[in-house]
Amino acid sequence: MNQEVQTSSGSALNQNQKDRQPQKSGSQGGNGARQPYLVPPVDVFENEQGITLLADLPGVTKEGLGVRVDGDNLLIEGQVQSAGPENLQLVYGEAQYAAYRRQFTLSRELDASRIEAQLKDGVLQLTIPKAEEAKPRRIEVNVG
Repeated sequence: MNQEVQTSSGSALNQNQKDRQPQKSGSQGGNGARQPYLVPPVDVFENEQGITLLADLPGVTKEGLGVRVDGDNLLIEGQVQSAGPENLQLVYGEAQYAAYRRQFTLSRELDASRIEAQLKDGVLQLTIPKAEEAKPRRIEVNVG
């Protein structure tokens, strides 16, 4: 099932509901159990230049974050790294470390080649500009 976020200009950003696929848990949980992905909440804002997407990814560092575009699909993945003591191996653990995943289908009106990403205080900000031909433009009218 897809959930579409329709912007005022008609640009669409579709969220794929297939995001809740399980992942293999390495040392997480200590027992090799499978753990589902968490779907991070997002806010989507629009202006004439494009779309800004804010995704809450608490505990995710730059090293644990993956943002990629494949065709018209935008995939956000984040892994919270355990902060255990150095030079020690986890023998038993009950703490669950989150794995985030969210996927969107980008409208053709957006320029995926110019996406900018910034991670600050657990919030990922993606700025997705509109393609030049999709931006509104003013047409000069001559009186003659």
